[in-house]
Amino acid sequence: MSEKSLLLILSVAVGLVCGFAAVLLKNLIRWIQSGLTFWFDEPSDDFLLLVYPGIGMLLSYLFVRFIVKDDISHGVTKVLLAVSKNESRIGRRNTWSSIVASALTIGFGGSVGAEAPIVYSGAAIGSNVARRFGLSYKNMTILLGCGAAAAVAGIFKAPMAGVLFTLEILLFNISMNSILPILIASVTATVVTYFMMGDSVTFSNAIEAFSMRNLPFYLILGLFCGAVSLYFIRTTLRVEDKMRKISGPWARWILCSVSLGLMIFIFPPLYGEGYDSLTLMLNNNATDVAGGLFGNLLGDKWIFLAFFACVMMLKVYATALTNAGGGVGGTFGPTLVCGGMAGFVVARLINLTGFAALPEANFVLAGMGGMMAAVMQAPMTAIFLIAEITGGYELFIPLIVTSAVSYGAIRIFEQYSIYTKRIAAQGALLTHDSDRAVLTLLKTADLVESDFLPIDVEADLGDLVKNISMSHRNIFPVVDSEGHFRGIVTLDDVREKMFDQSQYKTVRIYHIMKSAPAFVYSDDKMETVMEKMEATGAWNLPVVDDENKYVGFVSKSKIFSSYREQLQQVSSE
Repeated sequence: MSEKSLLLILSVAVGLVCGFAAVLLKNLIRWIQSGLTFWFDEPSDDFLLLVYPGIGMLLSYLFVRFIVKDDISHGVTKVLLAVSKNESRIGRRNTWSSIVASALTIGFGGSVGAEAPIVYSGAAIGSNVARRFGLSYKNMTILLGCGAAAAVAGIFKAPMAGVLFTLEILLFNISMNSILPILIASVTATVVTYFMMGDSVTFSNAIEAFSMRNLPFYLILGLFCGAVSLYFIRTTLRVEDKMRKISGPWARWILCSVSLGLMIFIFPPLYGEGYDSLTLMLNNNATDVAGGLFGNLLGDKWIFLAFFACVMMLKVYATALTNAGGGVGGTFGPTLVCGGMAGFVVARLINLTGFAALPEANFVLAGMGGMMAAVMQAPMTAIFLIAEITGGYELFIPLIVTSAVSYGAIRIFEQYSIYTKRIAAQGALLTHDSDRAVLTLLKTADLVESDFLPIDVEADLGDLVKNISMSHRNIFPVVDSEGHFRGIVTLDDVREKMFDQSQYKTVRIYHIMKSAPAFVYSDDKMETVMEKMEATGAWNLPVVDDENKYVGFVSKSKIFSSYREQLQQVSSE
């Protein structure tokens, strides 16, 4: 069987397994949540919301630290790094570890989403199946994408969203001929979810037909979603970075659990994923969303509106604190919640001021799409996902308008999405630019040539002549007794002297060596290597390790040869 035919069969298998994994995760979260809260009868029981999230974060942290022994947070980012830096290889235990950890985190009330963990698990399933059958790097990457697409499709019952998520966010350079396996896996996972959980949409709703007279307000919503998305991205990353600076995981856990517990106690919609609140708003039951300590004060229409604005702003902090405190979850779900809140705030504000009478459920739905399009910088995924999970195809125009405006607004201030911002800073991000993608995939350590004969800095010309007679290279690295790189000697430097045997003992290497035009480290990015070659005009550059010990040379000819081979893997068939 050809590898292409095998890939199609394996895409079905991956879709089946990922569909079951998505169903398992959703049910685990639901079982844990219902087991912890079904007996709440008195208002005093709500005080347990102060401690539940912290317990979940602690259990998740202990599970990751002592059982998984690996960093499994930020699943989508981990998948992107696996494709760009680890040849699409993901560890076997990642096929299940994120499911367990995120179920504990979200089930106990952690304010994160389950989508990123299931994407990581799905990608790990695809990667490990590909490795088991010995597929090439290109097809391993495609099967990894099949797992990710199937995970999104399975957890949302949204096959098109799964495909577009993979194409827009994960696999930038996949060819059109390779989409078929991803489609198969996505549809297969959706069928599994439909079979096990019914054919109802994820979010029931009471949306109304689209009216053209409301189009200007959807433009306003798009701009507002763009502004909130900028706040979402920068605040999330900033809070997580600050929490990481706290020395000691226990001090960090205590601070995050106490802060999160207080926020959830005051603003109950921050509890868990927040999808129940979205469903209520989509059915025009926003009054049932509010509560907490300020529940009795929400009779005032402006205080009521301010409550939702606060939830929208604090959801970002709740998500960052959950992840920083040891929890495992993603920003996918919180993005939808913040978007829904943004849509409700805009619609309710316009309705209160009397400018128009807007259908609030419609704006909640459009806000979900607008926020996702900007935060993830994936407008097509946002449009089709929201349409699929709500059945809101009749709102395609406002979805497109809101998502496009929001995406355009965020691109003015942020070039990268919340998933790719940190990776781009590391220089490890694959993009739609094939040239840059190939350079990102090439690793300096893999291109080092070690057949250059080194010469000791204290050696003499006679020793160098012996090396010349045994080498087919015209460059000789100079090292000291401990292997530290000191410089180079070229054949041109000694061409006249090497035939005068009277100088063999008198001329030392340190007399004739010269500095290299530049040197690179074995872990340098290929883009950095090429920049140094361009700046110096050198065809070969020495490679050293962190201790400045000589490793070898990297040459343009080797880079160009590897570049052509890699380009064949990322280009169209």
